[in-house]
Amino acid sequence: MLTPRTSLVRRVTAALDASPSRIPVLLGGCGSGRTTVLRQLRDRFGRTAAQHIDVERIATTPERFLRAAVAQTPFPTSAALPVGARPALEATLEFFSQAKAPGGEPAVFLLDEFLELRTFESFPGLRRVLHEFIGALNASGNRFVLTSRYTARALRLLRDHSSRFEVIQMPALTTEDTLDILGPIGSADEAGDADFLARTVVALADGRPCYVRALADELQAIREHGGPGGGDAISALASLLAPEGRIAQQCFFCYELRLHRARGYGALKAILEILADEEGLTLTEISHRLQRTPGSTKDYLSWLEDVDLVASRQKRYSFSDALLRVWVRLHCRATAPTEDDLAREVHRYALPRLPHTSDSGSTPPTPAPQPEPAFAMAGPPSSGIIEID
Repeated sequence: MLTPRTSLVRRVTAALDASPSRIPVLLGGCGSGRTTVLRQLRDRFGRTAAQHIDVERIATTPERFLRAAVAQTPFPTSAALPVGARPALEATLEFFSQAKAPGGEPAVFLLDEFLELRTFESFPGLRRVLHEFIGALNASGNRFVLTSRYTARALRLLRDHSSRFEVIQMPALTTEDTLDILGPIGSADEAGDADFLARTVVALADGRPCYVRALADELQAIREHGGPGGGDAISALASLLAPEGRIAQQCFFCYELRLHRARGYGALKAILEILADEEGLTLTEISHRLQRTPGSTKDYLSWLEDVDLVASRQKRYSFSDALLRVWVRLHCRATAPTEDDLAREVHRYALPRLPHTSDSGSTPPTPAPQPEPAFAMAGPPSSGIIEID
């Protein structure tokens, strides 16, 4: 899906190769490229030395999770499949901790969306599954890479654990990355035009890999069909934000997934609609528009921050994903948007972001404000977690 992000993979590999090895934790929103990096790491280490596990797909019951994990493992195991939630969890932690690669080398586990293990906390006696999991990994001699789309929750969980965990925020794509993804589209133009197109695409996509890829594919489709505006990224974005468009579907998935992981579904949707109309509002301003008390509104906003849908900066709230805000303006309404609606909203979003023709260099656009790390707000950084921006 994405071009290899060599520097990021090298940073993760360096953490794994350290003595003692550190545990990289890749954090980023929907479509930020976390899974792609894990697949690259699996290929780099070899399929007999590394196992990629999509925790989100198999976190059903502890027993079935263990069965799915060992069924496709490349590591020798004689672990029995116990009956009962607690025995199955203990067997799973033992498997992660003690499995060995061929030759007795440490096994490498690439655990995608590791926070989904909290699914097991609904079973009796498993209220602290994530803490037990983190403790087992911390004590193991094996090597691990973890990912999650929930930054605030991951930072809160890791706050009290040792410096073996190294938090790495997924970086935005650069202009060079975008040129690679554009491929023939960019190379078909003169160098200056190709660079301008890449800077336009990465600015409209806010550096997010899934949006860059969608724009690149849409531009390629327009060019292949001989349509006008083969290099018109704004028209391509409008098409992708239409009701059946690819970015519209990606935004819908992210919107519903995060809301269903939070409390207060209806009220949270209302706050997102308020912020879609006007960002940078304070708690008091939001509570007036919501017609709820500041106390209840503060709870709602904290639940939105908990799933990284909004970010607070200097006590003013905004969307964490700028394109998701456009999607809410277009699609959280009684009727589907018209072509005029799409054109108006996309131009409103795009015009302040478009690069000037005189711009040069490959510096990516300034990212949207991100929420401050949970552990940083709690006081001085005494947890020992290493965070790499």
